[in-house]
Amino acid sequence: MKKDMGGAAHALALAKLIMAAKLPVRLQVLIPAVENAIAGNAYRPGDVIKTRQGLHIEIGNTDAEGRVILCDAMAYGAEGQPALLIDLATLTGAARTALGPQLPALFTRDMAQARELVDLGLALHDPLWHLPLWRDYHGGIESDIADIVNTGRGAMAGAINAAIFLEDFVPADLPWLHVDLFAWNDGARPGRPVGGEAQTIRTLLAWLERRFG
Repeated sequence: MKKDMGGAAHALALAKLIMAAKLPVRLQVLIPAVENAIAGNAYRPGDVIKTRQGLHIEIGNTDAEGRVILCDAMAYGAEGQPALLIDLATLTGAARTALGPQLPALFTRDMAQARELVDLGLALHDPLWHLPLWRDYHGGIESDIADIVNTGRGAMAGAINAAIFLEDFVPADLPWLHVDLFAWNDGARPGRPVGGEAQTIRTLLAWLERRFG
């Protein structure tokens, strides 16, 4: 759980930096947080859950709980019709398998925006890397008993499956960034001890200053 809360910690840290920089934005920060524990009222594989947006989710894997709580927060945030929606999540092991611990995965529907963020991250030594929102894979998260299932049909493209799951809760005309990050150092590096690690925050702040500053 020290790792799984990394996305929430990053959202709080980015919000604090935005406020410290006094960016002229109306900022809303949402942290979906639940206790991950076995209990009599815990959900189970095969359960179907109705979301805030109205879509029904089949629970294929109870360990993929992050996207189940995050989608409600994103739907709630989108109701305010913001100029931009950003979610930061320690969401999938698949992103680590694809890119390793030092490169967070970036998903966005705007290719030019993705290129700008990747270039800025490289320049600031705070990198992230663009992966596709490949809609052809959406069939892999569709359910026979609900609208979507919270896991794909197999191990392939796990980070993309999670991203397109979240995309179903974001209006098509709303600019949106999804960052799937590890937020952790498994091994010590110069200036970066083992443990929690801030990733992409400086890049995102610099990009927001360009966009809104």
